[in-house]
Amino acid sequence: MKLSDSKTELARRLNKVVYQDGNRVVKVFNDQKPASDVFNEALNTARIMGTDIKVSEVLEVSRIEGGEWNGSWAIANSYIPGRTLREIANEVSYPDKSNPDLDKLQEFTETMVDLQIAVQNVKAPLLNRQKDKLARMVNSVKAIDPSTRYDLELRVDSLHNIGAVCHGDFVPSNIIVADDGELYICDWAHVTAGDPVVDAAQTYLLLKLRHPIWAESYLELYTRKADVAKQKIHYWVPVVAAAELARGRKRDEEFLMAQVNAGDFQ
Repeated sequence: MKLSDSKTELARRLNKVVYQDGNRVVKVFNDQKPASDVFNEALNTARIMGTDIKVSEVLEVSRIEGGEWNGSWAIANSYIPGRTLREIANEVSYPDKSNPDLDKLQEFTETMVDLQIAVQNVKAPLLNRQKDKLARMVNSVKAIDPSTRYDLELRVDSLHNIGAVCHGDFVPSNIIVADDGELYICDWAHVTAGDPVVDAAQTYLLLKLRHPIWAESYLELYTRKADVAKQKIHYWVPVVAAAELARGRKRDEEFLMAQVNAGDFQ
């Protein structure tokens, strides 16, 4: 795969850079990203493409040829003209940073919740199991007290494989509002088949971490629309926080550890 000189950087993370390059979006990974993870993300997306969920289609998985990223693994997806829900919300809901438009923010949160529930109503049995992924991640976090980690593992072990599509990173920045008004979802690296309540706990945690003003509104709307008790969401927050710790993001460790320790463990 070759990148053109006219490419535009869209996002930069610890282990990847995302470019728009003509009619495609190219996610380029650094050498810390195993090839197996790259292909797994592409496979996840391909499996979601087989459902009614609107996604940016996988076009190519290969190494970059030439330039600063020569030899790096990359995934090319189709480019969807539009903006993320986060970008739109930041523009419309925050004309004054000290006084956000809460009514507008509520509208965007409702859009997000309705879309997430629609996704969770889809079955994709070939996806990796949420339970297996959580068990592996929680077990790997040795910074957590062994007794607490054991209790977290017991919670994971109690999970039933409902088989619902659980995005695993369902936040406003991963929702694209296309120019024609259609809603697309991107970044399927963490998708699993599992329990929607755990997926909602993941979204709630990430909103508290990155977009705290969204978090409580999201919790209120999701639990009402999905007919789920808030206590069930809170029950899984320590587990998903422990799983997030496994990603090794130093800047988030204090917050995530506090969420783990907030669990009601005996």
